[in-house]
Amino acid sequence: MSKHKRMNPMSGEPIDVDGVYANEWGREEMLKMGDTFPADPQLGSTEWELVSFPVDNESLRHTVDPELRNESDERKNRSRMPHRPGEERGDQ
Repeated sequence: MSKHKRMNPMSGEPIDVDGVYANEWGREEMLKMGDTFPADPQLGSTEWELVSFPVDNESLRHTVDPELRNESDERKNRSRMPHRPGEERGDQ
């Protein structure tokens, strides 16, 4: 017997939480709250399980170690920094 008695949602039921869901065959799909769980093209009606929450890239930008950030992020941050009169922005 299962440790929990809650069943996973089935195709056609409403989605309560945004996230990445996987069906019984392992097909993963990003689904949005308020929509309904889709049927699988091969299985038809299927059970879905939440496997991860969506990632907010904007919040990650501020928590990532500066040494691991993308060059493009660094350029964006430099372009926002105030510069002293007479200095070129790219020379900071």
